[in-house]
Amino acid sequence: MKFLQSPDGTAALAEMDGYTLSTSTRLADIGQARRRFGSYVAVLVETVMLRRKAAAKLPGTEEWFFTDDALQQSTPRAVATHRAQRLRDRDVHDVTCSIGAELDAAVGTAATVIGSDIDPVRLLMARHNVPGATVLRADALVPCTRDTVVLADPARRSGGRRTHDPAALEPPLPDLIEAYRGRDLAVKCAPGLDFDRLGWAGEVEVVSLDGGVREACLWSPGLSGADVTRRASVLASDGSAWTVTDAEDDEIPERSPGRWIIDPDGAVVRAGLVRHYAARHGLWQLDPRIAYLTGDSVPEGARGFRVLDRVKYSEKSLRQELVRHDCGIAEILVRGVDVDPAVLRPRLKLRGSRSLSVVITRIGRAGVAFVCEPTPVKSPRVSGGRTVRRSASE
Repeated sequence: MKFLQSPDGTAALAEMDGYTLSTSTRLADIGQARRRFGSYVAVLVETVMLRRKAAAKLPGTEEWFFTDDALQQSTPRAVATHRAQRLRDRDVHDVTCSIGAELDAAVGTAATVIGSDIDPVRLLMARHNVPGATVLRADALVPCTRDTVVLADPARRSGGRRTHDPAALEPPLPDLIEAYRGRDLAVKCAPGLDFDRLGWAGEVEVVSLDGGVREACLWSPGLSGADVTRRASVLASDGSAWTVTDAEDDEIPERSPGRWIIDPDGAVVRAGLVRHYAARHGLWQLDPRIAYLTGDSVPEGARGFRVLDRVKYSEKSLRQELVRHDCGIAEILVRGVDVDPAVLRPRLKLRGSRSLSVVITRIGRAGVAFVCEPTPVKSPRVSGGRTVRRSASE
C-alpha cells in the first residue's frame, strides 16, 4: 500500500494501465512489466485488473484500491446510492465498511460518515478510497459511536459457501442485532435468508438491479416506512427506480387470463408483494399460488408476453401449437410445473422462422402452456433469449 500511494507507485500504476493485459497478451505484458517494476509487478497488475473489473459495478473508482474478495462483496453503486438516500441528513456509522463502497455513497447524503472494520488492509484502502469519511479500526459487535444510524453488511465466513443461516454470517446476524438493540440499524443481507426466523420487527426491503435480485436490507422500526414490513425496490443502472410495499392494497379480482402475462420483477416476488403490485396496476393472478400475473396492459418496467394461444400442456400439444405459429426459437419460462426447459427445448424440434415465448404453468391442478409474443421492457420513470425455471412461489 505504501508503494502504491507514493508518487513512484502512482506513476507505475498509470504506466501499467497502458498494458492490454488481455488473455492473449497477459504473459508477455507481465514479463515486460517485470523488467520495469521488479518485485512490484504482481501488486501493480492486480490493482490495474481490479480497477478495470470495478468500472461497471463501482463507476468513478478509477483510483481506488481493492482486494478481489472485497470487490466481489462490495455493494453496487446504484444500490448503495439508493440506501444512502434513505439515510439522508443522518449521522451514519458503517461498522463493516471494508474498502468503502457504502461510505462513498453516504458521503454525498449523510451529515456525518464514519466507517470501521477489523481488517487493517481494508481500512487502509477505505481511508484512501473515501477521504471524506472518518475511518477507524473496531469490532462490529462492540458499539463505539452514539446517536448514529448503524449500517452493517455481514459477510460469509472466509472460504465458506453461500448460506441462508443468519447465524453463519460474519459477524453472526443475531449477535449484530443484539449488539445494537434499540438503535437505528440497517443491515444488508442475502435475499435468500429466512427473515421470518429472525423475528425481525422492522422492514425487510428486497432490492433488484437491472432485473437481478441483489440483496435484502433489514431496516429497524425507527428507519422503516409507516406500516411497512416488506418493500420491493426495483432499480436500474440508468437511474430509474420504483418501489412497492405491503402497506398498499392487495385486493385483486379473480378472472380468466387476460391479453397479457406479466412476469413480476424478482424483488417483488421475493418480498411477497405480487398481489400488492398487481393491485397497483389493475392486474390479477393466473393462479393464487403462482407468481405470474395477467391483465390487459403491461406496466412500465415489467416484462410482458402477449398471449397468442393457450393449450393444455403436453409436449405433443405444445409442439403442434408452435409449429402452427411457425416458431423456430422458443424462450421457455416455467413456474409450478415439473418441466426442465433445457430438456424440453430440443425435444420440440422447432424449424420455423419466428421467435416466440412459451409460459408453462398451472391453473388449479392443470398444466397450461401459453404461446406468447414477448415485448421489450420500457424503463419506468423514477418513482416511489433466457431460459427461466422457477418454483411456484417465485
